[in-house]
Amino acid sequence: VQLQASGGGLVQAGESLSLSCLASGRTVESYSMAWFRQAPGKEREFVAGISWSGNNTYYKNSVKGRFTISRDNAKNTQYLQMTSLKTEDTAVYYCAADPLGVIGPGMDYWGKGTQVTVSS
Repeated sequence: VQLQASGGGLVQAGESLSLSCLASGRTVESYSMAWFRQAPGKEREFVAGISWSGNNTYYKNSVKGRFTISRDNAKNTQYLQMTSLKTEDTAVYYCAADPLGVIGPGMDYWGKGTQVTVSS
C-alpha cells in the first residue's frame, strides 16, 4: 500500500485547510486510517484516526472541535478537514493506514507527509 498526502500549504491563523490521503496498490476499505504530525524539533504525534467503517473517530484533544477526519472507501481516500487553524498546528502532516485496525504509531503504512504552515 502506498499513501500520498496532499493539500498542505500556507494559511493564516483562523483559516481552514483540507488534507487528502490517497491510497494505492490495494483497497484500504478494511484498514484503519489516521493522521499524524511532526513539528520542527518535536516528535511525531497523533492527530486523528478513523476506523475502517468510518463509524469511530478519534482526535488529539487540542484539535477536537476544529479538525474532522473522514474517509471515502470508494475513492480509497481519507481526509482531514482543519478549521480555526492555529500557529501551533504548523507541522508536516502524515497519513497512515493499518490492516489490523491499529490506530497509533505502530501503523503499518505511512505516506511521505505534506507541510502545513499557519502564520499569525
